[in-house]
Amino acid sequence: MKQLLFTMLAFLLLVAQARAELVIEITSGRDNPTAIAVVPFAWSGFGAAPEDVADVIQGDLMRSGQFAPVSNNDMLNLPTREDEVFYRDWRTTNTEYLLIGRVSGEATVTVEYELFDVFRQTRIIAASESGPVAELRMLAHRVSDKVYQQLTGIRGAFATRILYVAVNREGGEDVYRLMVADADGVRDKEVTRSTQPILSPSWAPDGKRIAYVSFETTRPAIYMHNLVTGEKQQLTNFKGLNGAPAWSPDGNSMAMVLSKDGSPDLYLLDLASRQFRRLTRHFAIETEPSWMPDGLSLVFTSDRGGKPQIYRLDIATGDTERMTYEGSWNARASIAADGRTMVMVHRADGNFHIAVQDLERDQLSILTSTALDESPSVAPNGSMVLYATKRNGRGILAAVSVDGGVRFRLPSREGDVREPAWSPYLD
Repeated sequence: MKQLLFTMLAFLLLVAQARAELVIEITSGRDNPTAIAVVPFAWSGFGAAPEDVADVIQGDLMRSGQFAPVSNNDMLNLPTREDEVFYRDWRTTNTEYLLIGRVSGEATVTVEYELFDVFRQTRIIAASESGPVAELRMLAHRVSDKVYQQLTGIRGAFATRILYVAVNREGGEDVYRLMVADADGVRDKEVTRSTQPILSPSWAPDGKRIAYVSFETTRPAIYMHNLVTGEKQQLTNFKGLNGAPAWSPDGNSMAMVLSKDGSPDLYLLDLASRQFRRLTRHFAIETEPSWMPDGLSLVFTSDRGGKPQIYRLDIATGDTERMTYEGSWNARASIAADGRTMVMVHRADGNFHIAVQDLERDQLSILTSTALDESPSVAPNGSMVLYATKRNGRGILAAVSVDGGVRFRLPSREGDVREPAWSPYLD
C-alpha cells in the first residue's frame, strides 16, 4: 500500500509539471559559458523518482546563461559518489565542473550532492538539502543556488517564485487569474480569479503575503492575500484610483496610489493601525511607487515635468528629486537589492523598452529590443529582470540579465500572461 501511495504521488507530481502554464525558451546566453556536468542523481525511494533532480539543476544553470551543461549522452560514466569519479573521463569532454548526488527517503527526502573541480581534481562542495517529497523540485533549485553561488560568487535565485496574471477566454468572456509559480514557471497554482481585471501583484518581504489590485467590486481596490493560510483582506475601497501597492522592506507598511483626495498621489498605509499618510500633494499624476532597499525613500513615476519621469521621495522630509533625464518617457521603476541598479520602462524611437540605470554612474543602458515591454521586476540577487512583452500578438513574460547578455522567454501555453513580480528569497 505504501509503495502504491508513493507511486501515485510521483504520477501526480509529473502530471502537475506537464501542465505548467509557462514554458522556458532560452534565446541567448554568454559567450564561452562554463562547462558543467550534472550527472543523473541516484534515487533510493519507492517507485520512480517524482522529479529528475539533475534535469532541474541543468535547466537552472543553463537558464542563467553562464553555464553549458554537458549532455547526458556525452557522459562516459555516471558516478553518484566520490569514489566513482574518474577525472580523466571528464577532462576528455572539457568538463570544468562535475556535480553528482543521491536522493533518499519517503515522505521526507534528502538530496546529497557533491561538486568537483575537474582540472584541479578537488571536491569543493559536499552538502545536502532535506524536505517533503512534494517539495523535491524546490530542493533541486536550492542545490542550483548553492552551486551557482560557489562558482560565480553571486547568490542564486532559482529557489524563488514569481507572480503573474494569466488571461484566458472562457465562456465568451475574459477570465483573469492571479498565478504563482516557481521561478522557472513550473508548479503554477491559481491564487484567485475574476472576470474583472487583476493588476499590480507584489510580494511582501517575507514571501508569504502578496498584494494586488482587483476590480471584482466593479471599481479598483487593493487586497492583501496570505499564500500560506489563504486569508484575503481588502485594504482599500475609496472612490477613484486605488492602485500600485508596494510593500516596505520591513513588511510593516505599504505604499500605494490613491485619488480619494483629488489627483492621484502617493500614500503610506500602516498595516497594523490601518492608518493612511499622504506622501505627495501635487496636481500631476504621481504613481508606481517602489522602495529603496533602506526603506527611507521611494522612487515613483510623475508627469510633473510634463512627461513621465522617475523621481525619488524622502519619506521623512518629503524632499523630492528627479532621477531620470535621458529620454522623454521613463516609468515603472524597480530598484535592485544593492540599491545601485534601477530598472524601468524607457521609451526610445516610439517604442517601449526595458532599461537599466546605474545610480552611481548615472548611466542608462537599454536591455531589450522589442516594442511593447512593460512591468519590469528584478530578481532578488539583482542579476535578472523579468518583464512582460508581446510576441505574435500575445502577452508573454521574458527575462534579461542586467548586462543584457542573457535572455529567455516564458510564453504561456494558452492565453496571455502579464504583470510579473519576482519574489524575495524564501529562506
